[in-house]
Amino acid sequence: MEANESGFEIIQEQGAWLIRMWWPTGAITGGPQRITVEAAGDSAARDVARGISTTVLRRLDLAAAMKLAESAPELQQGVQEAAGKVEEAGSSAGLLLANGGVSEIYLAMLAATYKTMADMGAPAPVPWLARLIGRRPETVKDHLKRARREGYLTTVAGKAGGELTEKATETLSRVIKSDDDQD
Repeated sequence: MEANESGFEIIQEQGAWLIRMWWPTGAITGGPQRITVEAAGDSAARDVARGISTTVLRRLDLAAAMKLAESAPELQQGVQEAAGKVEEAGSSAGLLLANGGVSEIYLAMLAATYKTMADMGAPAPVPWLARLIGRRPETVKDHLKRARREGYLTTVAGKAGGELTEKATETLSRVIKSDDDQD
């Protein structure tokens, strides 16, 4: 495995070929985002001349590569740091809800936290978010629907997450600015 500033590369050798699989830094939530196949340096010219066969591609072991990538200490540290930030944001959303009800800032914070969880590849973001804010998952789903309806979060058909809207980022930046003014 090789790491660089933007991701991890796992290399497998299949006969005369090197298969390079690349994942971006962050949680491993699926297969690689890039695969390249090239002749290994010590390959026989006759094997390379035959080209890449379907056998080479079938022998590609994505599961083993993913396990290796997931076990990288650098990756684990990054995932733990991201999870810690999500926990903090979710707790903040819970405090906003407890102190101000379902407000603009709560909906924006909820949407931002949910988006981050989905982007991390969290397998069940709603139950995790519900635990963080101290509400039932059904309540969180209703609040997320409201956040979408009121224009804080877009919808991605069939997938968790979405994109924060300009309204959400403006709401969050106003709060951050007012916190900076108080310091």
